[in-house]
Amino acid sequence: MSCHFLPRLWTLMSLSNSPRKWQAVSNRQNWQRTLTRPPASSSPRAAAAMPNSVLWAVDLFGKVYTLSTAGQYWELCRDSPLEFKRVSATTQCCWGIACDNQVYVFVCASDVPIRRREEAYENQRWNPVGGFCEKFLPSDRWQWSDVSGLQHRPLDGVALPSRHWEWESDWYVDENFGGEPTEKGGWTYAIDFPATYTRDKKWNSCVRRRRWIRYRRYKSRDTWAKIPSKEDPKQLPDPFNDLSVGGWEITDEPVGRLSVWAVSLQGKVWYREDVSHPNPEGSSWSLVDTPGEAVQISCGPHDLLWVTLWEGQALVREGINRNSPKGSSWSIVEPPASENGIVHVSVGVGVVWAITKDRKVWFRRGVNSHNPCGTSWIEMVGDMMMVNVGLNDQVWGIGCEDRAVYFRQGVTQSELSGKTWKAIVASRESDRSHSGSSSSLLSAGCFFGDEVRGSGESCAPSDTDASLEADRPGPDQPVPAESVDGPRNPRDSLASGTGRTPELAVEVAGLATQTPGPEPRPGAASTPAELPWTNIDLKEPKRAPSHSAASFPETTGLSSLGLLPLGLEEPYGADDHPLWAWVSGGGCAVEAHAVLKWFTVQSGLSPPVQTLSLSIMPAQTAAWRKQIFQQLTERTKRELEHFRHYEQAVEQSVWVKTGALQWWCDWKPHKWVDVRVALEQFTGLDGARDSILFIYYVVHEEKKYIHVFLNEVTVLVPVLNETKHSFALYTSERTRQRWPVHLAAATEQDMNDWLALLNLSCCESRRVHGRPSPQAIWSITCKGDIFVSEPSPDLEASEHMLPCDQMFWRQMGGHLRVVEANGRGVVWGIGYDHTAWVYTGGYGGGCFQGLASSTSNIYTQSDVKCVYIYENQRWNPVTGYSSRGLPTDRYMWSDASGLHECTKAGTKPPSLQWTWVSDWSVDFSVPGGTDQEGWQYASDFPASYHGYKTMKDFVRRRCWARKCKLVTSGPWLEVAPIALGDVSIIPESPSTDRSGHSIALWAVSDKGDVLCRLGVSELNPAGSSWLHVGTDQPFTSVSIGACHQVWAVARDGSAFYRGSVSPAQPAGDCWYHIPSPPKQRLKQVSVGQTSVYALDENGNLWYRQGVTPSYPQGSSWEHVSNNVCRVSVGPLDQVWIIANKVPGSHSLSRGTVCHRTGVQPRQPKGQGWDYGIGGGWDHISVRANATRALRSRSQETATGWSGEPGLPSTPSRAAGAPHEARGPVCC
Repeated sequence: MSCHFLPRLWTLMSLSNSPRKWQAVSNRQNWQRTLTRPPASSSPRAAAAMPNSVLWAVDLFGKVYTLSTAGQYWELCRDSPLEFKRVSATTQCCWGIACDNQVYVFVCASDVPIRRREEAYENQRWNPVGGFCEKFLPSDRWQWSDVSGLQHRPLDGVALPSRHWEWESDWYVDENFGGEPTEKGGWTYAIDFPATYTRDKKWNSCVRRRRWIRYRRYKSRDTWAKIPSKEDPKQLPDPFNDLSVGGWEITDEPVGRLSVWAVSLQGKVWYREDVSHPNPEGSSWSLVDTPGEAVQISCGPHDLLWVTLWEGQALVREGINRNSPKGSSWSIVEPPASENGIVHVSVGVGVVWAITKDRKVWFRRGVNSHNPCGTSWIEMVGDMMMVNVGLNDQVWGIGCEDRAVYFRQGVTQSELSGKTWKAIVASRESDRSHSGSSSSLLSAGCFFGDEVRGSGESCAPSDTDASLEADRPGPDQPVPAESVDGPRNPRDSLASGTGRTPELAVEVAGLATQTPGPEPRPGAASTPAELPWTNIDLKEPKRAPSHSAASFPETTGLSSLGLLPLGLEEPYGADDHPLWAWVSGGGCAVEAHAVLKWFTVQSGLSPPVQTLSLSIMPAQTAAWRKQIFQQLTERTKRELEHFRHYEQAVEQSVWVKTGALQWWCDWKPHKWVDVRVALEQFTGLDGARDSILFIYYVVHEEKKYIHVFLNEVTVLVPVLNETKHSFALYTSERTRQRWPVHLAAATEQDMNDWLALLNLSCCESRRVHGRPSPQAIWSITCKGDIFVSEPSPDLEASEHMLPCDQMFWRQMGGHLRVVEANGRGVVWGIGYDHTAWVYTGGYGGGCFQGLASSTSNIYTQSDVKCVYIYENQRWNPVTGYSSRGLPTDRYMWSDASGLHECTKAGTKPPSLQWTWVSDWSVDFSVPGGTDQEGWQYASDFPASYHGYKTMKDFVRRRCWARKCKLVTSGPWLEVAPIALGDVSIIPESPSTDRSGHSIALWAVSDKGDVLCRLGVSELNPAGSSWLHVGTDQPFTSVSIGACHQVWAVARDGSAFYRGSVSPAQPAGDCWYHIPSPPKQRLKQVSVGQTSVYALDENGNLWYRQGVTPSYPQGSSWEHVSNNVCRVSVGPLDQVWIIANKVPGSHSLSRGTVCHRTGVQPRQPKGQGWDYGIGGGWDHISVRANATRALRSRSQETATGWSGEPGLPSTPSRAAGAPHEARGPVCC
């Protein structure tokens, strides 16, 4: 057996764990979409590279195929009633034109249904005779109307817009008004129509109204739905010839809106109105005038729209924005050459690609939102029938001669033109059964011989192997015209056996014929000996071919003859590659670091042989593995036995690392001081390690130092700002003072090295290693860093409780905004961009490498957030609103508070790890609403802002937003495809029976939909599918308690309780409205075993009284504390919060972890607060901590705790609390 057999065997074993495909099964009764996925034990590396998205394509026979970024087979879209001419895709849907010239839309299935609420208002007026009735004044509104009262809207007159919708329920009265329940009947009262309505009836209430609600649901998912068109010929004068979908990222565009453009056979341009996620088919077509007859159209994700004309010119639409999605005017762009006009164009975010009549490919320079026309044309290499620009400005094309799909490699933000074309050689899914038996036998022979061939590496081929691999044609490699006995280059044979597809030929000659010539074929694949393309801006000079005609395989396929046979039952033979007519990458996200399987021909082991071999090999190799292990063990004992009587030469080892950092001086004047630091680590005879950090500084030419014992360090926190790579070091004493040791490095790499080293030393001192335990407490800072702490049994003790400032926190890799844990090891997180992530079981990542990080279960993670600044103006009688304010006014460009100046040019990303990914744009989604230009008005700074101008408004402001992106790594895998706003996992105590039931997990999407995750378990923490739970309004927060009691908070600030939730009925049956505290709007709720806590928008913490098993809704709210920004209730009803305005030695601290003390069954609200780590913390989850005290203790009253309902003024301590936390050992 060869020495390299074992690693290659492990390579094959890792390949067998590739993820299975997702299967969709419809369940109409539960309004859900079930997605099956592999268990957590299978390898998720393929899915970890990037979320699965698909590339859409149409072949010459009109069949639609999709190719997943994680797959390597074209899958036929079987639910296709007709053949299609072309398609245009996005991430959520695909529009297409069928051969009947009608428009169809394919809406991808999702766990969240598309629901649209229909409203109608019933109006009544009071009269002295009959009271409130349907008798109105002549000037009154209709009895049944819309919200404005101007349109007649009877209940029986509201019809479904098309046959693709269905009603979910009948009409019912909405009895909720502004988060408060109304009287029975849902009536609201006012003095007259129209006026301000209230839920209380007064003596002067002369009119009243109530709202009727009915939901309709879009039912045509995962199928081609025909877009309804008007029968009037004036509305649709002729069939459509081309269409394009985009505009989902138009500046300030509402989320989910799309721009659908089309071109008719008469050369007219049409726009589909009101296309959005809640209305996927739109409402109507509107004509857009053009200065010429259009042929083809392309719409980008942002505000780029190009149209090609019959004359060969291009039209560019200008003025596209939020208020005018159809734009305002046209500009003409001349073609690259007058003799060859433009026949095809495709646009992206900031790029334009074009095809001219001679099939040359051109790239447009200087294209952006401010200059959509660009500056000049650059000719690219290659001949293409068409090109398409997808997400991230990636480019696909269809070869002119071979009709293969090509992908443009090397496209980045700094090099938008890319480097080279590479053919996609993925075969159709239906071709799997046509694989030849000879290749299977060859693979089996290779496996059972002395060599094992793995993916991505090639063993030394025999003559038979080389000839077979060289003769096997790929989708872009023509069939040889000569026999296999002709001359062949051995290096070419070896290269072809590796499965790597050659790149597109640099030079393009005339049409290919059956006779081999000295010139390469147009669009055909070049030989491996040709030079790959380099970074180009202009076309490369012509050069003579370097190979003889015999070394170039030629073809006499259908594409070279220029005709296709008609009436074939099977379009392609078993060995033919598909001939493509159209490709669309608008829904295909390819990241720069992604590894695709599109470019590798299936060779080597066939799937049946792989399955057979992997099932046989462990049994065959078990004997020799045990023998090797036994020999190594005996050798180790034999060699060490002779030296056991010797004494140790060195009793302990000392290791020292030094470096230069900056230190923030503790005394005035506070400033950064250059210091030398030294980390000394001692290792004793028992293997225990301890470390000391020395900081050497100079004061008045006198050398001094301070030292920190790392076994006393409680946390190391990166302090990310715009100018410094700094971090903070906390001890128990410095946590109480809110004054850590601040150190800064010169570069980001130096900071990461010191952070990783210090974290590893702290963990070694406390003997904390490996992944966190299932009962760990998770927290997140305001910067998105993730920390975890192992709970001590004394943390929740009734007496002699461990102060939480002595808890040791260690950092985990990744970047999140919300984290939620469960006692069975299931942890979910949500990023700033609302992406859901699940914990993989690893540890480390990010800057933690080597011993501080696990070698597996670490994946790339990205996050996107927005930075906001405000433009402020004041009104004056001369110029109106202007940037000239009073001397006492805020900065004209400031943050939300107005205290700090923030300009567009001076505002930087949150830290040096973030990079800008967009320009500044007006944010129209701020609370209070805006006008059409994004302004909010008020009487003065600061005040309550509203979105309309009144006579008393003398100031105004508008919010500007800019997106930035961070890329890191950590033990997290993305849970696609639904974006979440909140998540809650059921807390489980040690006494919980875990057998037979999955883990309950509830979530709220970013759009306010309530979801229940099915199939969550310890082996499959990501679950299998989402179950949608219907609501009457959007929700913002949800929490599930230990006894399956589910509470939620709606967007209007009201609370709801979900009834009848159980393992057998995971979604429950109905919602019960819970009134919020008086004059308060709730924003978050957390449920423990028996306790329910809620948090309002003003930072007040409330406890729900009267919650019992027989009456789980409770009776009333009782105020507990203020200055709270987050609450988490655990399985033992322990209460932890993130608090503001916590006193420290120098100032009040924001974002401090606090623990509620004195929580007992007879006193569930507790007595006071104990302060922990902070400030700068933003989120905490103790819902996995069910660790109780090791032994019972006498119930004595602990001194030092505050009994105030608010936060105590000084840090409190339990009597007799130990000085140091007991160092738990992680599993």
